[in-house]
Amino acid sequence: MSKALPSPSLFSYDEASALVAAYAAKLARHRPGPRSSAIERIRLDHALGRVLAEPLRADADQPAFARSTRDGFACRATEASTHRPLALAGSTRAGQTSSGPLPRGSVWEIMTGAPIPAGADAVIMLEHVKEFDAHVEKSCAASARSIRLLPPRIIRKGENFIARGAQARKGDKLLPAGSPIGAAQIALAASCGCTSLSVFLKPRVAILSTGDELVPIRSTPGPSQIRNSSSAMLAAMVSAASGEPWILPVARDTAKSLDAALARAASADLLLITGGVSAGKFDLVEPALIRAGARFHFTGVRIQPGKPLVFGEMPRRSKNPVQDQNGAKRCCIFGLPGNPVSSAVTFLLFAAPVVAALAGRSARSPNFARGPRFALARLTEDVKTKTGLTRFLPAACTFSGPTPEVALVSWQGSGDLAAMARANCFLVVPEETNRLRAGSTVRILLL
Repeated sequence: MSKALPSPSLFSYDEASALVAAYAAKLARHRPGPRSSAIERIRLDHALGRVLAEPLRADADQPAFARSTRDGFACRATEASTHRPLALAGSTRAGQTSSGPLPRGSVWEIMTGAPIPAGADAVIMLEHVKEFDAHVEKSCAASARSIRLLPPRIIRKGENFIARGAQARKGDKLLPAGSPIGAAQIALAASCGCTSLSVFLKPRVAILSTGDELVPIRSTPGPSQIRNSSSAMLAAMVSAASGEPWILPVARDTAKSLDAALARAASADLLLITGGVSAGKFDLVEPALIRAGARFHFTGVRIQPGKPLVFGEMPRRSKNPVQDQNGAKRCCIFGLPGNPVSSAVTFLLFAAPVVAALAGRSARSPNFARGPRFALARLTEDVKTKTGLTRFLPAACTFSGPTPEVALVSWQGSGDLAAMARANCFLVVPEETNRLRAGSTVRILLL
């Protein structure tokens, strides 16, 4: 049964964000099990951006041998710290096996990454010693070369090398299921000999743009028409959030067209609708959603751009459905404003965490969602605005100096794609703030 629209009072950004975060966390707690049909095995070189479905375990101790982290000399710390010359007993570079053990009163020349010989308990950095020839240091006649740790420096056991198994022991869990796979995770899997990984299937995200004014990208727009840029943009953002985008044909501004499009989209895991969610005469999306059996968590947020955002669910018509708290088969819905900047902001703030959760990411994993990602920067100019809405304004942040610096990008409203293309972030202006001063520390939403 459909549910009536809620009262016209709008959620604050914090309220809406908390509600969506809780929803995403709940989805993340109900990831498919290891024998689920929602899991596939893929080649390691195809795993970027996917989500681990099974823990990654160490196939051997890491490191597999005590490994130097510096070019220098393996030694016994107590002998080196006397500052007496120590004979050079041998040399090992990365890839070689030490012929050790280390004789008493000696050091072993060693390169970064090489195994340290048995008996050594520290590595002296190359720049911290003085090297002698045996003709000068008669006390070291057994060797053509000797070294001495330069006083007053001393060295302690464990310095400048990694003990065998210090990072992990064979069989240890290195990454839990639900971890997003980036370059570092691929490197770790490769170090364990993994040529393939078990990953969750990508959630299918339907993208439905609405409006009589929209024409395909390849078309030449007529009077009062525009190309459908939002669908292409959202498809890219869905892919970045570990989803599989499914761009549907544009729905026209009629009840019949919208009803048919929603019936088709109901097989998706998540539906993104752009346009038609305001309160105008031809904003027909919310009534169409009600006819499709939708229920709403909120229908508006006090933000700019993106104020008419809709978040809800409707019945889902496919296998492996998302389960809501009542066990009903539901498809998550975000009704995004039609202007592309508004669509981008609302996707980053609200839809991306849900896509990430549907993709199998654990709520405890680093970078649980690729959005929203916030950072701090120093504002380079005064910004004046009005209170009452949390505002997200296109901006450019430079990261070349010791402190990131951000300034607004000139823009002509939420339809200005050129401005967004020049931006790399959005400046966040809190709801109660009407002025941000140059030099202050501000929050930015990264694109």
